[in-house]
Amino acid sequence: MPDRPEPSPESGGDSLNDLFRSLPDPKQPEKPASANEGPTPGSRRAARAAAAREAKDQAARVAQGLPPETAPAAAGDGGLRATETRATSAAETADTATQAAPVVVTAEPRATLDDLFAQEEETTKPAKPQRRAGCLIALIIVLALVGGAVAGGVWVMNTYGDKINEVMGWGPPKDYEPGEATGEALVTISEGDSGADVSVALYRAGVTKTEDVFYDTLVDQGTSLTFFPGVYKFQQKMTAEAVIEAMQSGENKMENSALIREGLTVEATLQTIAESLAVPLDQLQAAAADPASFGVNAPSLEGWLFPALYEFAPESSAHDILAKLVERTRESLAAAGVPAGDEQRVLTIASIIEREARAQDDFYKVSRVIQNRLDQDMMLQMDSTAQYGYGELHKGSASTSEEAQHDDNPWNTYVVQGLPATPIANPGDLAIDAAMHPVAGPWLYFVTVNLDTGETVFTQTYEEHQAAIDKWRQWCTENPDSGC
Repeated sequence: MPDRPEPSPESGGDSLNDLFRSLPDPKQPEKPASANEGPTPGSRRAARAAAAREAKDQAARVAQGLPPETAPAAAGDGGLRATETRATSAAETADTATQAAPVVVTAEPRATLDDLFAQEEETTKPAKPQRRAGCLIALIIVLALVGGAVAGGVWVMNTYGDKINEVMGWGPPKDYEPGEATGEALVTISEGDSGADVSVALYRAGVTKTEDVFYDTLVDQGTSLTFFPGVYKFQQKMTAEAVIEAMQSGENKMENSALIREGLTVEATLQTIAESLAVPLDQLQAAAADPASFGVNAPSLEGWLFPALYEFAPESSAHDILAKLVERTRESLAAAGVPAGDEQRVLTIASIIEREARAQDDFYKVSRVIQNRLDQDMMLQMDSTAQYGYGELHKGSASTSEEAQHDDNPWNTYVVQGLPATPIANPGDLAIDAAMHPVAGPWLYFVTVNLDTGETVFTQTYEEHQAAIDKWRQWCTENPDSGC
């Protein structure tokens, strides 16, 4: 292989100098075209300029008496004229001696709508992102305003819907129509009840359609009524005006009568009798303090004052009144087939059923749960017993407070084994019969999952019971004002 040549003296042995000397000169940046310079070849501007020159040439030919020069369109060019090369004539050569080469005319496509929009797009392209952003912001503002209006409307209707409906006359009617009245309803008016209290009592008894229609009608009419304590007999589905007329006549008030409702305690029962019959409460309390005087072998008359509508002779004493209620309890016990000596136990179970059950069928199922638990030596753990022992049975809540559930008293079946010390309320015929005749079933648990409808779920396992409790809690969350 030949030897490598030595570097020449001129290079000084530096091959990099030779390399850079062999590179081309750097290209100078092109100056921007001035207004006087021609258009860039191949651009639209060049095409328009060529077309203008062609038109000028054609006009010159016509002026010289020569026919205009034409170029046929190339096949398939979609309406474009073919590019043509026009040779100059002898006469033109004489006139345009300075033109060393023929004029090349490039055909330009006919203007279309697409070209128009293309030009518009090129013109406005830098501003387009801003316009889109502006439209988006405007859309967001509009949606926010609309959404705010809708949300505001929802809030207003949720907050003031009842008042708006009342003023505007929207929504269902608040009163029954004349001619709808039917059946019978009993309403107890207590000492000190106001018109608003009576209005609610009428609604709950099924007499009027809404809670406040009776009171509102009183106010609208300017009617003044005196509400005497006692039991009043009405029909169901009456108009508010018809109720007012009946109360003004006084014919619907039952003299010397008292309506005792199921599930009341002795204390609440004595209060109702005192208000309905105008009998001093202390006289009733003194009579009830001696159960033996009524032939009751129990520490109190709890559970023995039967719930029903009573009428008494005007001269009846406190003892006579209570004796009539106790006698009615004995009749119910006998009808249910309760053996002699077992009355207190049956009344205790029946009182729990009365406070716990909702629908008629539930009475017999609750009775079965109680019996199954007693048979298996399970604690009853009934909320009603804990509430009674803590003094909150009539507080209007289905839930037991933490304090009541853990309070150590002889009625709290979360603490004591077996039945509570005494009945916890006055049971009616249905509860007493259910205590004696529980329906067959394996249930050990139950919970009312809808306090409005009374829907109750009966289960056999603790896991099923917990699932039912979750359902009840969900309902209470959605209905916080329904007595949970």
